[in-house]
Parts: sequence; C-alpha cells; structure tokens
Amino acid sequence: MNVLASHPRVEASQLPLESLARNSNISDADKVAEVSRQFEAVLLRQIMQDIRKPVLAPAEGDATANGIYADMINNQMADSISRSGGFGLAKSLAAQLTHQVLPRASAAEEEGNAPVPKEQIPK
Repeated sequence: MNVLASHPRVEASQLPLESLARNSNISDADKVAEVSRQFEAVLLRQIMQDIRKPVLAPAEGDATANGIYADMINNQMADSISRSGGFGLAKSLAAQLTHQVLPRASAAEEEGNAPVPKEQIPK
C-alpha cells in the first residue's frame, strides 16, 4: 500500500519565483540556489539575445513570428544551460549569497547547534 506523505517534497524549481520565498517546505539554501539559477538564466537570455541579433538576420516571412520563435529558443537554451550548471555563475552566486544571507544558519549547521537568535547576533 502506498501512503503519501502529508507534506510531499517540493522542488524549488517547480515553484514560481513569487511563491518560492513564502514556501516553508523548502530550505533557505534551496531557495538561494534556485534564485541564483534563475538569475543566471535571465542573464544568459540577455546574452543570447544580443549574440543572436547580428548572426540571424531577419529571414523572409513574418518578423513577429520569427521574433517569437527566437525568444522561445533563447529561453529554452538559457534555461537548459542554467540547469546543466555548465556556465557556473549560479553556483558562484549561490555560494556568495549563502555566505552573506544565511551565515547564521550555515554556521549553526556546521557546529551542530541550533540557529542563533537575531537578538544575540552583533551588528
């Protein structure tokens, strides 16, 4: 008999960016990693759009349709490159954000202690 968990594991990549921050089923580290990956994908889209402009001269036909298909190709390629981890920006960004944004959580996990309350953290 299959019994489903009351809180099924939710992958950060399955959620829209707007609801990612509010979801308590996803760890902060996973949230940072997904936001970093999505930022990398946005940057890659911009790079690819600028690269493809001079390379792909407008072909005969409907320019609007060609633009839509070119955007779809750019989006899919950027997302695929970002998910593969080959570009590396997301990994570096996630490491920096984790170090800056989540220092209390990562330090407590490394020491095996509970997270430090905000009141005890020097400013």
